[in-house]
Amino acid sequence: MPRPVSKQSFFQAKPVFQRSGLSAKRSAHFAPIVDVLVFTSTLLLANWVWKLMVHGDEGGVGVVTWFGLDATAMFDAYARYIAKVVYAIVHTFRDTLVMTDDVTMRFVDGGGTRIVWSCTPLKQMFIWFCLILTTPNYKLLTLNSKTTLNSKLSTLNWNKLWFVPLGCLLIHLINLARISAITAFMEFHPEWFELLHTYIFKYLFYGILFLFWVFYIEKIRK
Repeated sequence: MPRPVSKQSFFQAKPVFQRSGLSAKRSAHFAPIVDVLVFTSTLLLANWVWKLMVHGDEGGVGVVTWFGLDATAMFDAYARYIAKVVYAIVHTFRDTLVMTDDVTMRFVDGGGTRIVWSCTPLKQMFIWFCLILTTPNYKLLTLNSKTTLNSKLSTLNWNKLWFVPLGCLLIHLINLARISAITAFMEFHPEWFELLHTYIFKYLFYGILFLFWVFYIEKIRK
């Protein structure tokens, strides 16, 4: 004959979401591998999706479309803002820099830069949003008798809610620093443009993005 469960024994029972020590250790062991795989997959997929969404000549000629809609005005406005800020930064240290139009600046006795729509960090911001959105939260699998699923979900959503715009702000500042540095080099080394723009600062940009994501994994998510 089955025996009734007392209130005391019911509340002392282990919840369904609580995991055994062995299972938790296994998850902790594989968690970094899963995180890196998710990061890499999301980075590649987000880059591919961006190319499907946004079309335009990266040299700044012609119309820029987003899902077939004309988004030229938005990108151009952001490019003009970046050019204005970069000029102010570099001109503070080198007054030989002059603006020839809204997006072009040149040194009196050197090279210069032209800020086009592809210089905006909107692509990196989109990738950042995708990275944080897809980052797994292992706390949801380690509930105990003192926590609830709702509380964990609330923490998860709040962390992502404020960390995404913070990351976008950082990306914006890094992009300004990147273009300012490239512009400064153009006074004496205009032949370095391709090396700096296409290789060094591009991969440095994504390297900093990766480190900020690691900071989220290590300090914010946990």
